Amino acid sequence: MQFKDQIDFVSQHIKKNKLRVFMTILAATMGTSFLIILASVGFGIQDTLKKEILDNRLVTQVEVYSADLDVEKADKMKTLDHVKAVVLRQEVNGFQETTLDKYTTSSALVVSDFGEEQKAGFALDKGRLPKSKYEVVVGSDFAGNLMNEDEVERFQNEQEGKELSEEEQAELEWPHYEGELLGKEITYKIGSYETIESYKEPVKLTIVGIAKAPSKDFISDTKLYADASLMSELEAIYDRHKPEESEESLFNPNLNIYADELQYVKGITDSLKDEGYSVYSISEELEQIDVFFLALKAGLIFVGTIAILISSIGIFNTMTMAVTERTREIGVMKALGAKPKLIQRLFLLESAWIGIIGTVIAVILSYAISILANYLLPIIVGAALGEEGFGDLEVTFSIIPWQLVVIASAISISVAMISGWRPARKATRIDVIDALRREL
Repeated sequence: MQFKDQIDFVSQHIKKNKLRVFMTILAATMGTSFLIILASVGFGIQDTLKKEILDNRLVTQVEVYSADLDVEKADKMKTLDHVKAVVLRQEVNGFQETTLDKYTTSSALVVSDFGEEQKAGFALDKGRLPKSKYEVVVGSDFAGNLMNEDEVERFQNEQEGKELSEEEQAELEWPHYEGELLGKEITYKIGSYETIESYKEPVKLTIVGIAKAPSKDFISDTKLYADASLMSELEAIYDRHKPEESEESLFNPNLNIYADELQYVKGITDSLKDEGYSVYSISEELEQIDVFFLALKAGLIFVGTIAILISSIGIFNTMTMAVTERTREIGVMKALGAKPKLIQRLFLLESAWIGIIGTVIAVILSYAISILANYLLPIIVGAALGEEGFGDLEVTFSIIPWQLVVIASAISISVAMISGWRPARKATRIDVIDALRREL
């Protein structure tokens, strides 16, 4: 029997039992769709979480932790392969006071090598980077932190007696410096945390740049960024006033390494670990996320496979009924010389056809549900939570990669074939004489 005749044989039976075959295909479709949609949620959440991490951090940055970081060690790290920049930032550890006209703030001062900062991509909103030790860049929120005590006191008096909700209180704009910052001279002083007083040795600094605002609204940048050449002057002031028994350093070091590309981050991270440094990089976080979601997706696929196994009961019953109804037909085929392998193949073809059609429909249906879910769920969740603009957030609830389609299709078609194997084997064992005695 040619392959075309085998297909005709299968098609004739399917046409005779359209309703039963349709319900069997529907069960296979539902099982496969459930597997794909369920697993797609894991892929969607993983993608959203990765994007959130990559948006909030510099993906090529490696953070180095050590108690004795210094310029010499930073210079040594510059010799590592694929290192673009090594930024050693040192933040003043002590009471700080900055004055501009009648406005004051306690914003922290950070010293750094701006040659390396520029390589790392230090972003400015206005102005330029410092070129001398008495020039500084201020954070994007520095002006909002500059306040006048008299104005603040008047504002507090005005608010007394007003009954404001928590949201209204959070939205209150406190009086602060609103003038131009570029080119302004500020007075910077360090002091003691114990006395909460400055050492009365002011350092005059000129604002030459304003840093670009952080990518997220909840992150505030009120720091002052000065060139590392200012360190010696500040340390001299500190040494003149600190207690003799004190061994506490004025600066807290913070070192970040920037790789040429994301693919080299892991290699740099491993090299630093081998040298005994404690490090953290985005690659480690992504690896942890990948391991977690690999386990999650495997669990979801396992649960989805159970649904396909349940649908296989329908395929088994359909194929068993097919063998029973075609007993005489099978007997005639055997009498004409049909081999058991051919008869088995015919019934396996039918079960495979049910599995393939069910899988194709399931894939199309799954993509449609995925697209609809990604469009509607943000709107529904936003309406339920009462948060305006939630629907505009880049949240992906479902993603169906081609690998998931291949895995689900392989499971679905394999289960369909296995379900049809037993009835197919039964068909090969039918006795020819008994089959021919049956009435049509």
